Amino acid sequence: MPEGDKTAPRDPKSVDETEALLARGRYVADRALATAVYLALKLNRPLFLEGEAGVGKTEIAKVLAETLGRRLIRLQCYEGLDVASAVYEWNYARQMIEIRLAEAAGDKDRETLGKDVFSEQFLIKRPLLQALEPPLTGGPPVLLIDELDRADEPFEAYLLEVLSDWQITIPEIGAIKAKAPPIVVVTSNRTREIHDALKRRCFYYWVDYPTAERELEILKVKAPNVPAALSREIVAFVQALRKQDLFKLPGVAETIDWAQALAQLDVVALDPAVVSSTLGALLKYQDDIAKIQGSEAMKILEQIKVEVSAAKRRPGA
Repeated sequence: MPEGDKTAPRDPKSVDETEALLARGRYVADRALATAVYLALKLNRPLFLEGEAGVGKTEIAKVLAETLGRRLIRLQCYEGLDVASAVYEWNYARQMIEIRLAEAAGDKDRETLGKDVFSEQFLIKRPLLQALEPPLTGGPPVLLIDELDRADEPFEAYLLEVLSDWQITIPEIGAIKAKAPPIVVVTSNRTREIHDALKRRCFYYWVDYPTAERELEILKVKAPNVPAALSREIVAFVQALRKQDLFKLPGVAETIDWAQALAQLDVVALDPAVVSSTLGALLKYQDDIAKIQGSEAMKILEQIKVEVSAAKRRPGA
């Protein structure tokens, strides 16, 4: 949005406003998470979110970009990620064409030509460099550095200059510095430890599995077509599963997927047959599915039916 546009979303001025901002983006956050987001925005610090896969870390960056009217720039990390893919590389084809044209015209000496072909117009800008550019409209972008734990440690070390000084040094040009720092969200699934030097530059928050109450609120927002009684049973079942010794516990994303799958099947209450036939929406490893199917699923169902019935009888339920 153009500068000075009074309708442009503004940054939240309090934790309450941050909670409301996230809620507008259909993100159900507890007070502690809203506080972490608010402080990261207020202090211009990267927000480092760590936790199990599927608990809503990546979604925070998407919601912030949407509700604040900012561009979202996403850098998906992976093993072998390098500067050419994440930061910049030279457009060698254009450089060669420029050199051939200059040679044919004979109007440039070698030194001048060298400076010309290593100028910004020949740069191919990747996500990190794009995030430091002045925005065309609205405020600085939201930079999502997703699953940093998948990248190699040398790349993690490279990020230190970016996250502390908001600049990138290109040997042929020099330092390119952001006029206004982007909003940065870094996520990690903790498949390896991230170095303390990077964590010190960020505001850290561990995104845990939600409580039953909050997960029920999430389902109301993300899967409103699911009947309330079924949602209570789904949440109770998933919460019980997270106490099991499984290779991969189901995250919130799996809870939503399962709820929507059950709604498509017109299920109104959980039973062993329904659970066994739809576990693939909830669990992603065959060993986990085999462990829960059958008698274990029936045992969990019996337990949650008692808990759900007791909850209905409580005052105010």
